[in-house]
Amino acid sequence: MIEDFIKNYFNHPKIYDEMFLNGDHYRDHYSNFINNFSKESLENLNKKEELAKKLFMSQGITFTVYDSGEGIEKIFPFDIIPRIITSTEWSFIEKGIKQRLKALNLFLKDIYSNQFILKDQIVPINVIYSCPHFLREMHNVNVLHDIYIHIAGIDLIRDHDGTFYVLEDNLRTPSGVSYMLENREITKRLFPDLIPQCGVRSVTEYPAILYKNLMSLSPRAVSNPTIVLLSPGMYNSAYYEHTTLARLMGVELVEGRDLVVKNQKVFMKTTTGLQQVDVIYRRVDDDYLDPLVFNPNSVLGVAGLMGAYRKGNVAIINAIGNGVADDKAVYTYVPDMIRYYLNEEPILKNVPTYQLSNKDELDYVFANINTMVIKKTNGSGGYGMLMGHAASEQETEEYKIEVLKDPRNFIAQPTISLSSAPCFINGKLAPRRIDLRPFALNGPDGISIVPGGLTRVALKEGSLVVNSSQGGGSKDTWVLTS
Repeated sequence: MIEDFIKNYFNHPKIYDEMFLNGDHYRDHYSNFINNFSKESLENLNKKEELAKKLFMSQGITFTVYDSGEGIEKIFPFDIIPRIITSTEWSFIEKGIKQRLKALNLFLKDIYSNQFILKDQIVPINVIYSCPHFLREMHNVNVLHDIYIHIAGIDLIRDHDGTFYVLEDNLRTPSGVSYMLENREITKRLFPDLIPQCGVRSVTEYPAILYKNLMSLSPRAVSNPTIVLLSPGMYNSAYYEHTTLARLMGVELVEGRDLVVKNQKVFMKTTTGLQQVDVIYRRVDDDYLDPLVFNPNSVLGVAGLMGAYRKGNVAIINAIGNGVADDKAVYTYVPDMIRYYLNEEPILKNVPTYQLSNKDELDYVFANINTMVIKKTNGSGGYGMLMGHAASEQETEEYKIEVLKDPRNFIAQPTISLSSAPCFINGKLAPRRIDLRPFALNGPDGISIVPGGLTRVALKEGSLVVNSSQGGGSKDTWVLTS
């Protein structure tokens, strides 16, 4: 059975394949999986794929795509073939992410206080002050334990030679962890014996670690602090995740209208009266958190929240203002931050990045646009990008005009091939491009990273865009014990 799959599998020689070395030779760490998987008939695999779809549908595992102003709810596509990572590779990834987050956290503390990194001209002052997510309102705010980044979803990709690169640092309200958890639960249903037989490390501790961290961040010294998850509501694309995490942690899921600020303290409205809130795990963007300070038209936040936060009466997770470290123009300087704050060489590499506000770099990018990916510095979800190799001449020219209106809002990166992994598509094994988003949790006791993450898959043949909003899906991510 598996021989037929492998025989018809096309492994491109210039793309790193996670399972196959070359031709029909697969990597050692997949051997256990393949030996067990080979016992499955094609009929059984088709049934398992159908069962996965039904499970996702029955459990409401969905996301929302916004098209022409309308929200369309879709099942999150799931591929039944796991992506497998060796313990050695994972150790390298884990060390690299921890190093990166330590430096980024120090950067946020510095940028909102003494700004040594600007005074020493490591990061240009104009890059920071022109960033829309640099919030002067956070200057000299005392952040509990000096932890700004409590939750991060770091996007990693692998180039043709197997080298890992950081594509993005998601430090504001990173999403996708619920899909990581559900992917594992679905895999357990489909292949109940495979996970223990292959020696796969668990990811199910994530909600418990997050809850423990949230408890430890309470500004009040009480034995049972009140923790809430603040959601924009059911029309948000990640609402399924909000409900899942609140349920798994046993905390209240609230919207802005459920909270009120009195005497610079935050309270939750309950049937028995007001209850003081100690910790807010917010999934609402900065702009909408407090209409008195940020967007005055926001109905998603809580009037007076910033005052309570400044006073130290409530912890907000992640910290307000983290977006300045998430800006793609600032991303360029993260290796320099690691050297500056930690006096270490970066473990994980950045993708080479061109600042289009620099005329020489802009000219170079425009001259080589067919080999570039151009992104908005504060874009997300795969929207607003130009994939130079796939764009028409007209699309390219129109995009250039947009860039020239405000070059600071764009960066460019050479097209990275992205590694591929086998996917079960239409009854066959076919390569599709993937990335990896491990989730890191930072608390008073340090940084924890559950061994796994969300492997996103570009399900369209030949596509390099893995975002769910652009037709991407996901697969379970296995980190082996040895």
